[in-house]
Amino acid sequence: MSETGIKALACIALAVAGAAAASEITSELVTTSLIEDGKPVRLELLVSKPGGAGPFPTVVFNHGSTGRGNNPELFRRSQSSPEIAAYFVERGWMVIFPQRRGRGASDGRYDEGFEPDRSRYTCHTNVSLAGVDRAIEDLDAVMSHIKARPDVRPDRMLIAGQSRGGILAIAYAGERPGSFIGVVIFVGGWSGEACMNATRINSSAFRRGAKFPHPTLWLYGEQDFLYSLDHSKSNFEAFRAAGGKGQFHSYAAPGQAPGHFIIGHPALWSGDLTKYLEALPVRAAAK
Repeated sequence: MSETGIKALACIALAVAGAAAASEITSELVTTSLIEDGKPVRLELLVSKPGGAGPFPTVVFNHGSTGRGNNPELFRRSQSSPEIAAYFVERGWMVIFPQRRGRGASDGRYDEGFEPDRSRYTCHTNVSLAGVDRAIEDLDAVMSHIKARPDVRPDRMLIAGQSRGGILAIAYAGERPGSFIGVVIFVGGWSGEACMNATRINSSAFRRGAKFPHPTLWLYGEQDFLYSLDHSKSNFEAFRAAGGKGQFHSYAAPGQAPGHFIIGHPALWSGDLTKYLEALPVRAAAK
């Protein structure tokens, strides 16, 4: 990732952290079955939900990257989206933002495919895709807790995410096809397009989601410094060629805002997302 991209990610992390602090998003620590350095790993969940006891239909929303892993000030900030929380809570959904290992208040090491000096994400295909596997392990570790919560409807769950969290959401849904009724991704991708192996890495991870049986929703921005629309559309076509179902929408962010951060502009995508929610299956398949 370029230095410009890293700085942009850092700026958005600061903005999201500040906005999240002002919204009704609470933090919880969940002990998981993961072990690192001989100790159980606790993962942080940020939770926003409607009033009442529930149970509620629930969105599991996955965060993106930091751009690099050698700056603790970047990856120790918990990440959520007040815009996503507000959109879903207003419609009666609970939103849970899991923080993967080493992110936010979660225990463990943040390690999803870096170069040895952790200055940037690697372009080596096998190492990068091993990072996807590690992130899937983190999701597995919290999903058993999430499904068992009394305020969650496990038969009516949606998985979603931004950037790395978006491609993670669709890959995970393909690996666990009976767990969710839908998938929504914002500007999803694992490896920035500047990486020489980006097409191989991203298309491979997206194809893992093709086993998900229901339509998915892909939301992208123009002028994205990580993923051009041509690159993202090619990932979508690779997903569909593997048997995946979905809709692809793109938007121009207002002013000079980079397209990678359309999540902060609900006026762009809320109409398409609302139509998608209205067409979702009633419940997930029994497991």
